[in-house]
Amino acid sequence: MRSDVKHFRCDIEGRIATVRLDRPDRKNPLTFDSYAELRDWFRDLVYADDVDVVIFGSQGGNFSSGGDVHDIIGPLTRMNMKELLQFTRMTGDLVKAIVNCGKPVIAAVDGICVGAGAIIAMASDLRIATHAAKTAFLFTRVGLAGCDMGACAILPRVIGQTRAAELLYTGRSMSAEEGERWGFFNQLVAADALEERAAEMARRIQAGPNFAHMMTKTMLAQEWSMSIEQAIEAEAQAQAICMQTGDFERAYKAFVARERPVFEGD
Repeated sequence: MRSDVKHFRCDIEGRIATVRLDRPDRKNPLTFDSYAELRDWFRDLVYADDVDVVIFGSQGGNFSSGGDVHDIIGPLTRMNMKELLQFTRMTGDLVKAIVNCGKPVIAAVDGICVGAGAIIAMASDLRIATHAAKTAFLFTRVGLAGCDMGACAILPRVIGQTRAAELLYTGRSMSAEEGERWGFFNQLVAADALEERAAEMARRIQAGPNFAHMMTKTMLAQEWSMSIEQAIEAEAQAQAICMQTGDFERAYKAFVARERPVFEGD
């Protein structure tokens, strides 16, 4: 998997990729270029055999301040409808790429996490935050609808319909404590423990059956639009596929030998 990216940071170690926006002086805003490169990177991730888990980290005490006011919002006011739709589809494609990348994604959130930054955290599978995390879906505060990049579909599934409606209508900041209580954050940690806790979670997931993790992520995304009957059948097929993997056999043999299984992802 490529780590020589231009518009964000990417470090790969032990089959765990850590990506982060890297403009701490501006609280890590997104630009047209970083949107597009992140989208392409996550799209390529589905084919990568050298990465099992992704951490989307913070930098300089903040996660992301969303779309850059000068580099994105200003130019958007001068675009025509066709150009605007190309942009909004591109930003939505980033969310689709994260959801469909086949690898668990952990958001490690510190400080400001707003706008498109909040969307990236929302689109991740797991979220760890510091007590200083402030998350806001602030689209209405710039005159836009709250239905941006899948927020009206995904956020209610994470925190519930009425809580999501409150955040999307008002654009107000959700505190870290609210986020944990509402189920947006899996856990809160001290700022100096954030990176290690995210890495610890990533290592725990990476040590598991990674082909099966891919199937789990796929089912979590696809079953949103299925009936119960369809979901049960889809899971039956997914599990039958996993039962053909070497990891399933390794787990059985380890259980019989009273040993801990060592998974190899095949």
